[in-house]
Amino acid sequence: MTAWQRLRADRVAMASLAVVAAFLLMVVLSATGLVAADWEDEAGVSYAPPAFLGADTAETPAAPAQQRALPDNPFDPLAADIRDLRAQLAARGSAADSARRATLPFGADKWGHDVIKKTIKGGQTSIVVGLVAAALAVGLGSLFGALSGYCGGVVDDVFNWFYSVFTAIPSVLMILAVAAVLQQKGVLTIVLILGLTGWTGPYRLIRAEYLKHKTREYVLAADAIGASHWRRMFRHIFPNVSHVALVQLSILVVGFIKAEVILSFLGFGVPVGTVSWGSMLNEAQNELLLGRWWQLAAAASAMALLVTAFSLFTDALRDALDPRVKS
Repeated sequence: MTAWQRLRADRVAMASLAVVAAFLLMVVLSATGLVAADWEDEAGVSYAPPAFLGADTAETPAAPAQQRALPDNPFDPLAADIRDLRAQLAARGSAADSARRATLPFGADKWGHDVIKKTIKGGQTSIVVGLVAAALAVGLGSLFGALSGYCGGVVDDVFNWFYSVFTAIPSVLMILAVAAVLQQKGVLTIVLILGLTGWTGPYRLIRAEYLKHKTREYVLAADAIGASHWRRMFRHIFPNVSHVALVQLSILVVGFIKAEVILSFLGFGVPVGTVSWGSMLNEAQNELLLGRWWQLAAAASAMALLVTAFSLFTDALRDALDPRVKS
């Protein structure tokens, strides 16, 4: 059986793939503005509850029906204009308040933003960070591992020294240390932090594969016909070890999505004005004290669903690409 046939035979893997594909489609639609483009609009009142809970019936101090108007100053030539301006602002504020809904399908945050649209837009940021950072980490790890395993000698010693330095420090502490040194918030900064600190896992596995394959007969035959070192490394050996890089890519996507959430929750993540699942959880910790749990539930549920589906798909993909598995 081929790898794709083994993957299709696994129902859990196909269901997980469908969930992951749905999230990726959501990212594309959100990035193109077809979905959740108006997530910053004040669609509801502050902390509007979900529709299935009903409107909040808590009593609020009632505004006086008629506010006492201040007498016009006869010596002020702008008194009439100021009175008209106040009347226009009051009418505009009343119209805006009447347009904001008392309930939303899954509630609103402090500023009246729809939580569902905010979760979709936050998923775009978190998933893009996970995918791009994982691609960067796997690319660096594969390049370093190929050079180290194929060349050996001094090159191998240098890369192993860097590997030892990076793995001697716990990954979370390394990420937080680099984030504290850069002191710049932004999606690109998070991608660089995660990508430049996450290459050690792919490096170790790719290096081991190159050490094993560089003495195989097909590599020696390529050397005999005059193939260059770069051609042997990336044209002959890498296609035979690419399944390792693919599995590492899927594993790191899950890890980096969780890392972005942690960074944003601790204040080292996305800047103000950019929403992600981590920033939503950071806001939700204060809302939870007020009994407003829906933003926390939305962000945590979306992240848990994607991480679980991606993890199950990764396990199935690893088994499907394993050449020792025959059926």
